Amino acid sequence: MGELYFDSNSTTRVHPEVVRVMNDVMLKDYGNPSSLHALGDRASKILESARLNVSKAIGAKYDEIYFTSGATESNNLAIIGLASAFPEKRRILISSIEHPSIREVCKHLKSKDYEIVEIPVDKDGFVNLKFIENNLNKNTLIVSVIHGQNIFGTLQNLKKIGDICKAKKVLFHTDASQSFGKTKILVHDWNLDMLSASAHKISGPKGVGVLYIDNKLKINPLFYGGGQERGLRSGTENVPGIAGLDKAVQIAIKEDWKKISKMRDYLIENLAKMGAELIGSRNERVLNNIFVYFSGLDSERLLYDLSAKKIYISVGSACDSKKKLEDASLLALGLSKEKLNSVIRISLPVDVKKKDVDYFVEVLKRLMSKCLLKEHFEHPKVQTKLKNFLMNRFKS
Repeated sequence: MGELYFDSNSTTRVHPEVVRVMNDVMLKDYGNPSSLHALGDRASKILESARLNVSKAIGAKYDEIYFTSGATESNNLAIIGLASAFPEKRRILISSIEHPSIREVCKHLKSKDYEIVEIPVDKDGFVNLKFIENNLNKNTLIVSVIHGQNIFGTLQNLKKIGDICKAKKVLFHTDASQSFGKTKILVHDWNLDMLSASAHKISGPKGVGVLYIDNKLKINPLFYGGGQERGLRSGTENVPGIAGLDKAVQIAIKEDWKKISKMRDYLIENLAKMGAELIGSRNERVLNNIFVYFSGLDSERLLYDLSAKKIYISVGSACDSKKKLEDASLLALGLSKEKLNSVIRISLPVDVKKKDVDYFVEVLKRLMSKCLLKEHFEHPKVQTKLKNFLMNRFKS
């Protein structure tokens, strides 16, 4: 068995067809899309074709799509650009399980005397709709709720949130990095005013992202220059990367995600037999995401042991500052701090096969007993079980 990359919610391997398209653009259609000559015109047409295809994928209009360097930039542009355009509105609602690129933006705005209100979630990670409705007023700038949670995978009902926001005449944004290209999204039908996404979550290149902005909404840019992206995002466009995003979206929307979700469910069932507790919604979750807790597991040690066998999963960020932000989302679910050391995230690739899952489970079973936290191993109940096991083995 070769490598098993089960960390696809972190990033994905770029699809060979995406690489081919990007290479062609870099070597043949390398003109600046702002140039007036034929080579520039070819680059411009590639750019606008991608804009059209991305808009169709989410039910948007062609001129509502802006290209960025990724969802982090899109999130910053959405929130700060909006705050700059409407300085009189100083109240922002975000879910308590947002990605750091939303939480940190709001932390910055809080230092500028904005009121940041965190929407609570239930044990499965669903936001409290009544709380949203009761906390919207004329001073509310925007509501931002992540679509597919990046760690534990719960998918929010954006339509219900959008209906509440529309009724209260409040703007609505979502970070759709984990759901874009995998799950149906209809921005107008769901009353979404802005949406952020990245290419590298769906086998596209890193460094390319999308920000959808409803045509009725005008926000201010973060930086200024040549006026590209209709004045909102200056700088020569990354045409090869955008062409790669275009191709990745076309591949993703044709992918059989139901087959992948069946493999996800098959693995969840096998992990449950090993004593795993699934965290997040069982049914409404990102189609390739599994996030589980094993009592007493030293998840970081398991990650390294699996990595030595060329099996790659995630247990959270290796960066302490980022880990604190990610842990905040898990604590919002009601997880204890002790549990945070015993959780693992498995996110399946699009080409996952049953034999891959079976091999993963087999290796996991072999490693689990070696990857216990010291305090778990020293617990009196565990010591009693171990003593009984050794006595019975000695008798036999």
